[in-house]
Amino acid sequence: MHLDSEFQKLSHCTLCPRECGAERNYGSLGYCKSDAGFNISTICIHKGEEPVISGKKGICNIFFPHCNLQCIYCQNHDISRNSAAIYAEQLSYKEVIDSICETLEQTENTVGFVSPSHYIPQMMAIIRGLHKAGKRPVIVYNTNGYDKAATLRMLEGLIDVYLPDFKYLDEGIAFEYSDARNYPEMATAALKEMYRQKGSTLIVNDEGIAESGIIIRHLVLPGAADQSIDVLKYIAEEFSPKLHISLMAQYFPTCLVSGHPLLNRTITASEYNKVVDAFHKLGFYHGWVQDLESHASFRPDFSNREPFDTSV
Repeated sequence: MHLDSEFQKLSHCTLCPRECGAERNYGSLGYCKSDAGFNISTICIHKGEEPVISGKKGICNIFFPHCNLQCIYCQNHDISRNSAAIYAEQLSYKEVIDSICETLEQTENTVGFVSPSHYIPQMMAIIRGLHKAGKRPVIVYNTNGYDKAATLRMLEGLIDVYLPDFKYLDEGIAFEYSDARNYPEMATAALKEMYRQKGSTLIVNDEGIAESGIIIRHLVLPGAADQSIDVLKYIAEEFSPKLHISLMAQYFPTCLVSGHPLLNRTITASEYNKVVDAFHKLGFYHGWVQDLESHASFRPDFSNREPFDTSV
């Protein structure tokens, strides 16, 4: 028996922009190859997020398997692919809650749901389970940005911090790289809904940990500096340069793109500096700009129980 009425939405599932209509409550697998169970790739402490997310102790991140985007360059491909074996296991609801509660004690009292767009009912049930257990952590929705605004409206009041990627504004690149031609349309609508809920101000506590707001991430890709600048212009013009932006240089070519003509290398200093210059010229003054050498870090190994280095 499912725990919440939201699980009914997994019958003829249209939670994410794929709207593939899979009968997930009856074992049918749609685009995301996910059923109605509590499938988890890992529950772990992660210290590699933005400083207001990780703090000194780190965040308790729940990584869901598979993904509603299939980015050919994904650094988490060991758990995100929909067409190959991945690291994941099905846990009971109690096992999930107990594991999060145990891990939470070692963190900044923050829980992050990573790639949750296709696991919304499970995520909502977990949040309510934590509340029932007497835990009231800051909840971070760590998403690729490929969300439906209508689904995000269901989360108002449950999510404290939205942490979306904003990958592309070009439909052709979105289709080639992520199999989602409508990514720009859906991601911009999703951002508008997040902005409606949270506004431009990021609220932090006395320890500097984010308690409410939005942080928009953008990963600069090789050969795509102009595309990155277009994304930053859109944010500045359609929303506000007061928003916190996490500009990332950590792209590294995985084995899956070793033969790609553009994605088979890291970004160059000239590419990144061009984007960073635009970031400042557009008036952004809240957020973080990664070091160019970041591609040598942030490489998870999901074959390990602790996929990230917790000694950082």
